Amino acid sequence: MRVFFIGVCGTAMGNAAVLLKKMGHQVAGSDAGVYPPMSEVLQSAGIDLFEGFAEQEMLDWKPDRVVVGNAVSRGNPQVEFLLRTRSIPFVSLPELIGEDLIGNRPAVVIAGTHGKTTTTALTSFALSQAGVEPGYLIGGVPLDLPSGNELGGPTAPFVIEGDEYDSAFFDKRSKFIHYRPKVLVLNNLEFDHGDIFRDLPDISRSFSHLLRIVPSDGFVLINGDDPNLLALPDAPWTRMFKVGVSDSNDLQVIDFSEDGQGTRFGLAWNGEEVMRLDWPMPGLFNARNLAMACLASLLARQILTGNPMAKEGEEFNPFSSLSLPDFSGCAGVKRRQEILLDDENLVVLSDFAHHPTAIAGALESLRARWPDRELIACFEPRSNTAVTNVFEDRFADALALADLALLGAVHRAEKIPAEKRINPVKMMKRIQDQGKIGNAFETNQELEDYLRVYPFPKPALVVFFSNGSFDGVITRFADSKRKDFEFLK
Repeated sequence: MRVFFIGVCGTAMGNAAVLLKKMGHQVAGSDAGVYPPMSEVLQSAGIDLFEGFAEQEMLDWKPDRVVVGNAVSRGNPQVEFLLRTRSIPFVSLPELIGEDLIGNRPAVVIAGTHGKTTTTALTSFALSQAGVEPGYLIGGVPLDLPSGNELGGPTAPFVIEGDEYDSAFFDKRSKFIHYRPKVLVLNNLEFDHGDIFRDLPDISRSFSHLLRIVPSDGFVLINGDDPNLLALPDAPWTRMFKVGVSDSNDLQVIDFSEDGQGTRFGLAWNGEEVMRLDWPMPGLFNARNLAMACLASLLARQILTGNPMAKEGEEFNPFSSLSLPDFSGCAGVKRRQEILLDDENLVVLSDFAHHPTAIAGALESLRARWPDRELIACFEPRSNTAVTNVFEDRFADALALADLALLGAVHRAEKIPAEKRINPVKMMKRIQDQGKIGNAFETNQELEDYLRVYPFPKPALVVFFSNGSFDGVITRFADSKRKDFEFLK
């Protein structure tokens, strides 16, 4: 089959295109900007690329099927041709993944507001180390796996992030509905994606729909410390386990501690310790991500062996008969507290966090690891929710956990009505009222210029929070400081 992707250079679209190519299909795609690194990944896989959306180029390639990316909307010339002529079948990316990549294989779907990418990568790593040969599709760059995509064995589990965002302009169902999970992981649940969800009850409704399609021989794992998840309707038809810190959880994170040397904790199943770990990944949130990944991988392996449950009179314990790999060296996913510069005077990190809860968790972890350094947080409001005033106060409170908070340019501010747009002046006042220093900048270049001349009166840590590139500020600043330190040495 000849499959054409409109918007092929997105991370998920590109990885799916590569997997289809591995399945033996002919694959091509178009995008507005065709540039590294995704262009190199696609070209090395033998995928034809077209810059721009000229309908004739798509027609000349003669596709049998077209995949329309989530970022593609009405007005796109290739989309308008598909709608006008109905001459070529088209699908959303999630529908393609569910039908063509997952198919009848047991799907391990990792859902939640935060931690999806990391948990997906850790689950895929655990299954790979167990020799299961899983398929997986990861929405980031895993540091412990050879790539972010793998077709896997024909009957092996397929691990995928379950994004609650809508599927396409013509399919407003959440993406994860298409994946039909056999093992469902619910990391957490908060309001997000204000461009498609009205409020928390609205997004909770989508998660409850997901719960309803887990089969009776499947499993559901939920964060037992999250009140929003606990408030979801019961799913009595499916075996459910709770994971978290409190004593009420089936799998409990115990004895958590963190400092400059790393993170240490244990995992206990129904009160009995089953794992003790010392690893480099930061924060209690990542300890919970690992707990979810461990249990999800063990349950997926249980399914492969016929899903045996506890014998009569015995307590079900997935840790009793199956081993887990050594996670002590796991680094997780690129751009999750990724260290770009590590000098005795300055540490520079890049982090994907773009929700106030995620930013607060990251800053608490950084403070624990580097307690004696000046903590400087730079935030680019970029996501569809972050650029609005929905979380304005919560973002300010999260950033106030740093000593100095720097707010970059609001992404495409001109497209947001003034009454709905995040207010940097108000945020900075709220930060300053908490005894911290806050500065907002109209452009990201101005923020970079400020940092370049900042005196750094003591050893410091600068962390950049953005789900984009911060207009290149992150890498330029880290590179410039590295050169400065090399020159001084």
